Amino acid sequence: MKETQREKKMGAPVEQFGAFEELSRNVRLPLEDVTSCLSFSPEEGYIWLSDQRMILLHGSAFGALRRELIDSLGVEKARGLFTRMGYIAGARDARIEQSRWPGAPLTALYKAQLHSFEGMVRVEPVRFHFDQEKGQFDGEYLWHHSIEADEHIAAYGLGTSATCWMLTGYAMGHGSTLLGQLVIAREVSCRSMGDSVCRLVVKSADLWDDIAEDMRRLNAEDFVGSPASRASAVTTAGDFSNDLKNDSAMAPYQTAMIGASAAFNSACHQLRRVAQTDATVLFTGESGVGKEMFANMLHRISPRADQPFVAVNCAAIPDTLIETELFGVERGAYTGANASRAGRFERANKGTLFLDEIGTLSPIAQGKLLRALQEGEIERVGGECCIRIDVRVVAATNVDLRQAVREGSFREDLFYRLNVFPIQLPPLRWRKDDIPLLMNHFLNFYCDKYNRQVIGFSPAVIKAFLNYEFPGNIRELQNLVERGVISAYDGGVIDLSNLFTSGEALPRDVLSIALGTGRAMLKNDKIEVVEKSSEAKDLFQLLLQFQGNDTTLSLDKIEQTLVENAVSMSKGNYSAAARLLGITRSQLAYRCEKYKMTEGEGS
Repeated sequence: MKETQREKKMGAPVEQFGAFEELSRNVRLPLEDVTSCLSFSPEEGYIWLSDQRMILLHGSAFGALRRELIDSLGVEKARGLFTRMGYIAGARDARIEQSRWPGAPLTALYKAQLHSFEGMVRVEPVRFHFDQEKGQFDGEYLWHHSIEADEHIAAYGLGTSATCWMLTGYAMGHGSTLLGQLVIAREVSCRSMGDSVCRLVVKSADLWDDIAEDMRRLNAEDFVGSPASRASAVTTAGDFSNDLKNDSAMAPYQTAMIGASAAFNSACHQLRRVAQTDATVLFTGESGVGKEMFANMLHRISPRADQPFVAVNCAAIPDTLIETELFGVERGAYTGANASRAGRFERANKGTLFLDEIGTLSPIAQGKLLRALQEGEIERVGGECCIRIDVRVVAATNVDLRQAVREGSFREDLFYRLNVFPIQLPPLRWRKDDIPLLMNHFLNFYCDKYNRQVIGFSPAVIKAFLNYEFPGNIRELQNLVERGVISAYDGGVIDLSNLFTSGEALPRDVLSIALGTGRAMLKNDKIEVVEKSSEAKDLFQLLLQFQGNDTTLSLDKIEQTLVENAVSMSKGNYSAAARLLGITRSQLAYRCEKYKMTEGEGS
């Protein structure tokens, strides 16, 4: 197995991390701060944990669901499902903690233990080592009163394997999101095996010998992930540049698909369902979401896997050449055609033809493509006979083809011929839970590619990535990590100064407080307003006035005032008020409940 550059630097697992351990032992968020996250709104049927909607579920109902899934899916599939559920829950709680307590030390956030607060388990830390300089984490915990162990014992009695699957996934999602690197958790003892207490060991991925089995349970489908490389045993639907595709050393990274989020898993399930057929597939989604990666994987898990996969970027071929490129040309068909040449359809015979950016085809090319799809035969330019072909066509586009049909720029009959099995690929902003996995994957990839020894990301970068919208999606994240690996020093971490250097818009709460185009920066312990917009000026002048009078104005009071005014201006309509504030309706409802406000009529 190939040893990565990061592994060479870090060496064997470490037992002591110095004085930081003693400091972290006593850093914890006050209980009242944690409990203040929770609010109930029985009149509306809501329970809120910060701005996330929650539900109360009978433990026995959870146990019944768990047993039915085990009996119907089998132990391994059920275990994977609950591990992924736990991972998503842990990642969401970590983001709640980061947004709720933005100034809290990382160790305090790690010990917030919202899953104890949510009734899953009581956690007793045994060992908590975190070395921020080396980017290494090593922890051990005792789990008391695990609901998973209780329900499993009630249903099946004692067994030979650990059963706190959801809690294990939670630890991985929570730690990976807070630390910005892959964290692996393993339950080494469990009450369902007859042990007196459940025990969990959590470490940075680099401190484990092999994580392939752990990552297999995070993968919704068996084609997600690559067992050929420990660093890429997680999954990624990213695009890789053509100059890397022939580099055999980088191949495990390039073919890996990385993700554990619900949106990503949904796309993977659809891919598996259609792969064994010859149906035409249309991938849709924004630029950079990994359409070519999904198309390539579709071919690799299909019965045509041993036949050619031919990719065509329709946008890169001029209209005058598209017919020749797709269907081929006979010698003498036009000036310069000195030899017959097969087109992409013929070269993909018995295999898969991937037509990327299908929406850019000219009307003439669309008509010729439609005939090839309908008849299963083509005719070369200048040819006199038809050639039968057996090709599975897969197309992709980042434009709305239905809208293009309405506008008359795309043929309706071709659209319906292509739209047999559409798969919508989610943008990265819908896959926030996958960002730590992708960060870790690309960090390993570029450290190996450039022979660098960058050990991780600073807390500011983790926060920025989790709040950044990524208009360029996975491709943009990949480029940012590559930039960071190149510009950071060996043995150091990637910081914000290494990344956002070409005009990217940082999230508002990373470096400053902003409203509209107004921005408030902290300088010499005083708020200064720069680039003031008309919307922001009055608010910050109010803050300055309170500062000048030595009057304390809490952030909660500012937020309450904004919420009350927005609801009042909207005449009690929560949806309209939420739009005014630039937040979701559920986020507004949580804040109204927090400040004991009631929803008006017509909302």
